[in-house]
Amino acid sequence: MTTMSGKVCLVTGGTSGIGRETAARLAELGAATVVIVGRDAERGRAAVREIRQRASGVEVDLLTADMSSLAEVRRLAAEVLERYHRLDVLDNNAGVIMLKRQLTVDGYETMFAVNHLAPFLLTKLLRERLVGSAPARVITVSSNAHGSAKQIPWDELARGEPSYPLSKLANILFTVELAKRLTGTGVVANCLHPGLIRTQLGREARGFAKLLVAAAKPFIGTVRTGAATPVYLASAPEAAEVTGGYFFRGRQIEPSFLARDPEAAARLWALSEELVA
Repeated sequence: MTTMSGKVCLVTGGTSGIGRETAARLAELGAATVVIVGRDAERGRAAVREIRQRASGVEVDLLTADMSSLAEVRRLAAEVLERYHRLDVLDNNAGVIMLKRQLTVDGYETMFAVNHLAPFLLTKLLRERLVGSAPARVITVSSNAHGSAKQIPWDELARGEPSYPLSKLANILFTVELAKRLTGTGVVANCLHPGLIRTQLGREARGFAKLLVAAAKPFIGTVRTGAATPVYLASAPEAAEVTGGYFFRGRQIEPSFLARDPEAAARLWALSEELVA
């Protein structure tokens, strides 16, 4: 690890779980400003207090936004651009697991909207600020669950049945194409699998699914373990030399065959542009 002195870091989903721990660790490394984004203001204020206690002297700010709404993502981006003249790290951490199909205010399946479209749009809107702050880093939290997605139902991707593996596959394909588009700018883009971590993502589990979550608890890691790789990608000097990579436990690993398909990455990018237009 290295000092984050002078750095401005934005962590979505930073009010709980891996995001909260990631934000705290970046603050402990000396970041000048850590900005956490969450939907719940009360939980956010509690997170800010905790992080300030762990890293006194660091500016810790809270921004609220519902990442299922594209209008909210745009408002969030506008607020970031207005308040912060530089952005060194963007950690796209916010995510949900939905067991039932629900549509957002924009008419998209909620899990796809939150897990993919929100970070896609936020990164797009903050791109120039990141480039202007280079060297900078974009980090997106994916999952090894992406390997369960064997094909992409392009016609139903945004409005079909919920699929966590597909949304996490989208995170990797987004990172691959983003890295390509950022070539020569001084901004690197990488994604990661945090491991099986005890967070609030499974809080909506019911019935048999709830039993599975309970049975897995003895084998689930802590949020500190889950935050280790995003903190590494945000702070380690050697991580600034890699772009378009997929990481686990601080090491670059190979994602699924489909996740390495450059044509799929380009097609997803074009579709996402249409969906957020």
